[in-house]
Amino acid sequence: MEPARSASFRRFVARLRDDRRASATTIVALSLPVVIGAVGLAFDINRGYGQRVMNQRVADMAALAAAMEYQRDDAVDIDAVAGVIAMANGLTGAVVDAELLTDFPNEGETAVEVTISRAVPFALASVLGFSGSYTVTADSAAIVSAQASYATPCFLALDSGNASLVVSGGASIIAPDCSVAAIGDLDQKGKSIAASDIISGTGSITLNSGSLVANSLRYGGSLNVPQWNSALPPPKDRHNVATGLADPWENNTELLAAAAQIGDADPLPALSDPSTPNGANYDFSWSPNSWAAPYRVGNTNEYRLPKKNYTIKKFTVGGGIKVTFEAGSVITISQGFTNGGGSTVDFGNSDLYVNGGFDTGSGGVTIGNGVLWIGSGTASFKGTNKKGDGDVIINGDVSLGGGHYFVAGKGNHSFKSLTLGGGGNMLLGDGDLIVAEGIKINGNSELNAGDGEYNIGASKQGYAIKLEGSARMFMGDGAFSAHGDIDTQGGSAIVFGETNNHYIVGDLKIAGSAFFGPGRYTIDGDFENGTGGTVWPQTSTLNGEQYGSWGSGYDMAGYDVSFFAAGTLNLAGGAKTKLLAATKSVMGGEIGTLLFHSDTSSKASWTGGSGNIFSGVVHLPNTEVSMTGGNSTSGGGACFMLIAGKIKAAGGAVAGSACVSSTEDGGGSGSTTVKLVK
Repeated sequence: MEPARSASFRRFVARLRDDRRASATTIVALSLPVVIGAVGLAFDINRGYGQRVMNQRVADMAALAAAMEYQRDDAVDIDAVAGVIAMANGLTGAVVDAELLTDFPNEGETAVEVTISRAVPFALASVLGFSGSYTVTADSAAIVSAQASYATPCFLALDSGNASLVVSGGASIIAPDCSVAAIGDLDQKGKSIAASDIISGTGSITLNSGSLVANSLRYGGSLNVPQWNSALPPPKDRHNVATGLADPWENNTELLAAAAQIGDADPLPALSDPSTPNGANYDFSWSPNSWAAPYRVGNTNEYRLPKKNYTIKKFTVGGGIKVTFEAGSVITISQGFTNGGGSTVDFGNSDLYVNGGFDTGSGGVTIGNGVLWIGSGTASFKGTNKKGDGDVIINGDVSLGGGHYFVAGKGNHSFKSLTLGGGGNMLLGDGDLIVAEGIKINGNSELNAGDGEYNIGASKQGYAIKLEGSARMFMGDGAFSAHGDIDTQGGSAIVFGETNNHYIVGDLKIAGSAFFGPGRYTIDGDFENGTGGTVWPQTSTLNGEQYGSWGSGYDMAGYDVSFFAAGTLNLAGGAKTKLLAATKSVMGGEIGTLLFHSDTSSKASWTGGSGNIFSGVVHLPNTEVSMTGGNSTSGGGACFMLIAGKIKAAGGAVAGSACVSSTEDGGGSGSTTVKLVK
């Protein structure tokens, strides 16, 4: 049986079909307002869509225009710029609003957002009872500056705490084409910091006085500036974003291997006495003894000794006597040689072995080619003493006094100790120079030696080389080891030759002038440059050669050099320094672009009127470097980089670099191209 509700529905349909009293037009008429209203609503919605498209197009143009104007001048009225663009595109009666967004679309980035709103009145939809209007809104944003990339730092303070990099007083740091950066706080209360970029990696930048001149400021903490000081980049170039800074040399394998050699030096050879059997006494005088008399020429003051082997106990020459040995002799003296005043002794091209002391007297002696070996005791060379080619071994203390000379040709030269003073001078040809207990040169005296290995032991006072005022020491090329301090006073001059590595087991203290030949300098102590007083070039009084012409006008100079020290680097006085790192590394020698390295935590003081030109990297990762007074340190038109634990410049100090560095993140440090980001 069919349900009652279904039957009723069929009856209603049948009546409606059979009812002839009404027509279809009645139904249409009743439904027409609904249809018209629906069509009108669709029409009005489409009008809204069209308005939104127009709003969006104009908002995009307005955002780009406002961003470009803001990038050109951050004081521009961006609302006015956006409004002009809207009017120019026929958009009247709209509400145009422009806003500067920081940290959008990413942290550290800035954008201009433009919002355009316009009312759209209802038209055909009013049939359905809609009245008034509705608002259509579109917005757009154009980036003004992205998170700026930055130039590689040429001043980098690695300390992450307070006062990591501080400029105060009248000091300045000038590095227009690279960054001045600190991992920790950077404080400017001096004259100026001028750089491509100024960066505090995780700390804050504080501008108390002076100026910050840069394409960008980057700071992980805050930017602290008094209201009265406007000497800093505009807001669009300030980026409150952390910057990852690191020591680029921290794990450098060449550096680590070189630093491991600090304290090394070539072993110091031991000296010994020659073998000199006992013989007879030889007394050459106006009244010779029986051993000397046979060689007298007539009844004169002259003695001639033919070629043979001579075994002598004591060798004595009286005043005014002339003694000459024929070439090819072998002469041994067991109990000393003494020469009288005004006498002339020529040992010829002979081998000479002496124990018991050696005193040339005021007239000096001549020794030709052959071996000269003098044992322990006092070796006194007065007057002018000449030695030809051949080894010289003196296992005693050699002292040259006022106006006295010792000149030797090619061969190895070994001494227990050397002291030159009061115009005493020594000229040595090519060959090794070994001095077991130090070299001391007093004023107006000179030691000049040729190419060969240099191996200098320490004196009882701890120095290997000590130069007093106006003393000079010129060394040729060759391996170098000093087993004690090198200490030079104002007015002195020292030249180091070229070799892969100069080992100094002690401090290197330069107060006079110094010229460093190419190579590495490994210093187990401090490196100090003091008062200066003499400049390069200088000419030897012994061989007439000019030294240090490359460093003309500077007290301390050197090129293609790298210094590795256990201690610190101190620069003081009025010295002028020019040191250039090598552009390329040399196996076992200098390291490309690295000028100085030390791991010490001792403070480094660069002070006084010292003026320094450094080309290369000074790497002091644990050191506080303090530049004060009239100190000036720069690259002199070249690239100088200072990487230190802390960097402080005060007083009238000026530091600068002409590094033209690459940029991090593959871009420049200026503003990026304006583009839509929303």
